[in-house]
Amino acid sequence: MKVTAKGLRNTIGAVSVIALLGGCAATQVALSKKDLDVQARTSTAIFVDPVPREKRTIYLEIKSGVMEFNRGKFKQFVLEQFAQFSDGYKVIDDPDAAQFQMVVYVLNLEKASPTAAQAALNQGYMGGAVVAGATVGAMTSNNPWAGGVVGGVAGGAAEFITGNLVKDVTYMLVSDVQIKEKAAKGVIVRKDSKIDTKISDAGASQQTVSEATNKKEYRTRIVTTANQVNLKIEEAEPLMFKKTAYAMAGFF
Repeated sequence: MKVTAKGLRNTIGAVSVIALLGGCAATQVALSKKDLDVQARTSTAIFVDPVPREKRTIYLEIKSGVMEFNRGKFKQFVLEQFAQFSDGYKVIDDPDAAQFQMVVYVLNLEKASPTAAQAALNQGYMGGAVVAGATVGAMTSNNPWAGGVVGGVAGGAAEFITGNLVKDVTYMLVSDVQIKEKAAKGVIVRKDSKIDTKISDAGASQQTVSEATNKKEYRTRIVTTANQVNLKIEEAEPLMFKKTAYAMAGFF
């Protein structure tokens, strides 16, 4: 195919315009997402009963199946929040002596989309269950030019500018929280649980378990997100841990 000088100039001009547009889009994302934005949201509010100061004791247990999650570092953030803002509540090592027991199970700490974070929050407390893959989601870009370029050379130029240099990154931390509180003297709490068990492909069974206990239970989920351009998990983790811990201390 014969390439004329005019045709070559037009091709170069088109590549330049598209690259410029891609650069503008990348600049817009970089400016709008330049500051780290961390949000912690709770699926259900928890209100524990007020107790005398001598009973303001909590046994704390952190659990997780996420290899990237540092339980020791996260627990330290929670302890610091209780020391600063929890109105005299202290964390102790004896679960039998504590007035409250708080068990935290971290299900996810990974890249996600804003819609995935909202879906995880809407799902609510699930205990040790794994968040479904559709809920976790993948990172999405706010770049309005993505996928809109036609042509190999031009598309490559715009993709390099908007994709490789500027990325809109969101990390999500999903924590399920269960709090048990000793009931007042003379109060008996009845707990009914249903357990569904699959016997085989042909059917399943359901068990109903009833028990009397002296502990009331509260359950909720905290979903914390961190968003910034080109964000790394090492940069997001401290503030994500701090805001999640702050939300937990706020239940007391």
